Amino acid sequence: MTTTDEILSVTALRKEFGELSVLKDISFSVHRGEVLGIIGPSGSGKSTLLRCVCQLERVSGGSVSVCGRSMVKDGVYAPKAELRSIALNVGLVFQNFNLFPHFSVLRNITEAQRAVLGKSRAESEAVAMELLAKMGLESKAFAYPCQLSGGQQQRVSIARALALRPEVLFFDEPTSALDPELTGEILSVIRGLAEENMTMVVVTHEMAFARDISDKVLFMDGGVIVEQGAPHDVIDNPREERTRAFLHRFNTAAAGATK
Repeated sequence: MTTTDEILSVTALRKEFGELSVLKDISFSVHRGEVLGIIGPSGSGKSTLLRCVCQLERVSGGSVSVCGRSMVKDGVYAPKAELRSIALNVGLVFQNFNLFPHFSVLRNITEAQRAVLGKSRAESEAVAMELLAKMGLESKAFAYPCQLSGGQQQRVSIARALALRPEVLFFDEPTSALDPELTGEILSVIRGLAEENMTMVVVTHEMAFARDISDKVLFMDGGVIVEQGAPHDVIDNPREERTRAFLHRFNTAAAGATK
């Protein structure tokens, strides 16, 4: 791929909360149509990384560019108008859905389209219904989040993110709040988006899924990238002892959970 295909570039990213260093010298890139899987133990900085790239947290240092536009360079942010414009290229699906409980499913998907993109009600509802049909939820358009299963709520949150037509879609452990039997339907949706060449960054504890869907995998621990590379290398044949130890403990715990 050429550099013009680069959707996301992160260089020497740092994030501190007071004296606590959460991200240390994080560097990676994602190209158009790629799926990047991010794995690692809880507390390793994965979610904080996503929040920094999506402008929900301010970085302490380093550089981030999205679609060739500088969001922050050497710790200095672009002007606010530029940041708002860059944010339109990025979508984030939270692990806890974050739907508006007092809005119908339809309004949850149309609200940002109208407020951010300036679309008419008819335009935004047409997009919403198309996405709900894609998610198998067309009949739930006028339901409220409390009337949906966790899996259905997460599919609505994915539709809401897609409605803004982002260039890259981030998932922060999208199945962690779901019962095991509902996990498969969300993984199927993400797999379908990958088949459509949607550029995605997926933080997940589903190792087999990360291996199967990702073009590249990062293993994070202690706020650093310990190892990155092809998924079958990182997950099946890791070079670093820390990666091997994590995967061994993870696989042992998973095997125990299935007994």
